[in-house]
Amino acid sequence: MMEFKQYQDVQSFYEDAYPILMGHEAQNLIPLGNLIIGHAGKDKTGWRDPADWFMATVSDQGGIRLTALMTPPWNITPYATNNEINSPALSALVQGILDRGINPPGVLGEAVLAQSFAESYCAAKGISYHIHTRMRQYELKQVNPAVPQIGTLRLAEEKDLAFLPYWVAGFQHDCHGKPSTPDGDPQHYRYQIDTGRLFILELEGTPVSMAMMNREMQSVCGLSQVYTPPYFRGKGYASSCVAALSQKILDRGYTSSVLYTDLDNPTSNSIYQKIGYVPICDSLDIRFSLLST
Repeated sequence: MMEFKQYQDVQSFYEDAYPILMGHEAQNLIPLGNLIIGHAGKDKTGWRDPADWFMATVSDQGGIRLTALMTPPWNITPYATNNEINSPALSALVQGILDRGINPPGVLGEAVLAQSFAESYCAAKGISYHIHTRMRQYELKQVNPAVPQIGTLRLAEEKDLAFLPYWVAGFQHDCHGKPSTPDGDPQHYRYQIDTGRLFILELEGTPVSMAMMNREMQSVCGLSQVYTPPYFRGKGYASSCVAALSQKILDRGYTSSVLYTDLDNPTSNSIYQKIGYVPICDSLDIRFSLLST
């Protein structure tokens, strides 16, 4: 008999879900990293406030079989314990979500589980879904020393606000298909600077590429928001930027760096593997939509 449990307190959810998610720490970069942020409670900016989260587990006599975390407005992120998908547990999660009127915009997770959840949830809800992005997660434990080191990596600074909004907009457009118009709120960009996780690669004083540390966990740290403006592409700047930041992550004591790639972008997948990243998991970003009538 499966037991669905929804949590209102992030600390209780942390106690139950954290050790389960740590079973595949690198794979669970997003849900585990978010849970750590919520548990720490130091940053409640935007989606980071646990008061708005959906947190749930599904268990049987053998323990927790499935965990699920959603930090609105982002997708729900389920994880099957030890990547063993249990159909009754999945059905219990879907029914629990329906009974409580939870409306996830989509699902993000390991490919087979994400697909199974989408099929089950959408069939029960009477809606459709589409695969927005096919992704692959990579993990790096050692930077390839043969990668050419170009330029100098530094932390983003206030002066970078002159171009940073355009770079972030360019990244959002290239990776997520969002409008390429910069957000008019400067605080959005100051937040990225103030947290000390955004890095700029400079060549002779000219910014040419960027990348960001995110979701710092027990032994793993994420790397994201890799972007090089079109004018500077094809010169090895992104490779140098990612390699330098990956090494910085390792130098800070993390055993590995983890990132996502779009499987439809063979260039980025090739670049990251040359730096030293190894595939660990395929994931799907699936979006839900109402059936047309």
